[in-house]
Amino acid sequence: MSSDSLPPLPQNRIVLGCGQVAVDFLATVASFPNPDDKIRSTSLKVQGGGNAGNASTCAARLGLNPRLISKVSNDSHGQGILEELEADGVDTSFFIVSEEGNSSFTYVIVDSQTNTRTCIHTPGYPPLIPEELSQSSLLSALDGVNMVYFDGRHHETALVVAKEAARKNIPILVEAEREREGLDDLLDFATYAICSAKFPQAWTEAPSVPSALISMLLRLPKLKFVVVTLGEEGCIMLERSVNGSFTMIVGGSDAEEMDVHCLLESLKLIKDDSKTIPTCISSVETKLSANGIGTITGRLFVGTAEKIPPSELVDTTGAGDAFIGAVLYGMPPEKMLPFAAQVAATGCRALGARTVLPLRTDPRLASFL
Repeated sequence: MSSDSLPPLPQNRIVLGCGQVAVDFLATVASFPNPDDKIRSTSLKVQGGGNAGNASTCAARLGLNPRLISKVSNDSHGQGILEELEADGVDTSFFIVSEEGNSSFTYVIVDSQTNTRTCIHTPGYPPLIPEELSQSSLLSALDGVNMVYFDGRHHETALVVAKEAARKNIPILVEAEREREGLDDLLDFATYAICSAKFPQAWTEAPSVPSALISMLLRLPKLKFVVVTLGEEGCIMLERSVNGSFTMIVGGSDAEEMDVHCLLESLKLIKDDSKTIPTCISSVETKLSANGIGTITGRLFVGTAEKIPPSELVDTTGAGDAFIGAVLYGMPPEKMLPFAAQVAATGCRALGARTVLPLRTDPRLASFL
């Protein structure tokens, strides 16, 4: 598809990421080994990885201008990480390069039988610390930025960046993959949050995912929306209304309120399961309640995933990173969720998180743009 026939790109295309970069050693095996087994891989690929590195690469291929704050060592892995990012159009001028230590790397075992991946990660050392990012570099990195994204790593430095971004009223997207040191402090600054399937309940101790999303918006008053990704089950999103007031339930029921679980089930019934491409269904603005947690005024969204034929599904490594990279593109939720799901699904059709991340001109994205 020619770029001339595409809608125009967002006017402000600069996004800033702060987080992890790595080298991935991806080995595909027929089935996951038992302890003390010796098996052979059916394919092997060495490629750049790390949540922030993958999401930034995705954003670059979609036509954005991503910058990235991270750290590598001056070793062969670090040099490869930088070269690969730069080749994809990611600005690495704000990286810290250490003359000692090691760059981070991950062994990824891709199980062809179950379509799962198991990761063994070795962190980079020494870690990135706030003193290594000068105030002038920080201000330059944030200059003209439309959104800042954090994957939860390098939490001390990330918090410095988040505070300055908030001071400049730049929207902040925080990835909540799992509970990490310093993540709570970052979430306090978040405008948007994208969570893994298990995080909302683990963080809030709520009895269900829908009630956990309400709990997150209640606990984080700056948060405009929260998305939980559910793999092949798609995603659920709760968006606070613009005038999104909330009240705690004191007891009894309110006739104007709707239970969030009932609403979710009603939206699921509307889904057209015959469609193979990602879709999105949303409620009207509603006062949503979760028993014992509270109420919030907003909209609930149910997004579906692409139904990838089994013969085309190769590797889900980095699917969540691709989803986030597409969210950075900046769209209304009704368009954002199917678009992000399509980008993520496209990336699952080859070994590695970045191998087939789509360009903006990819025909599979045309109907979503």
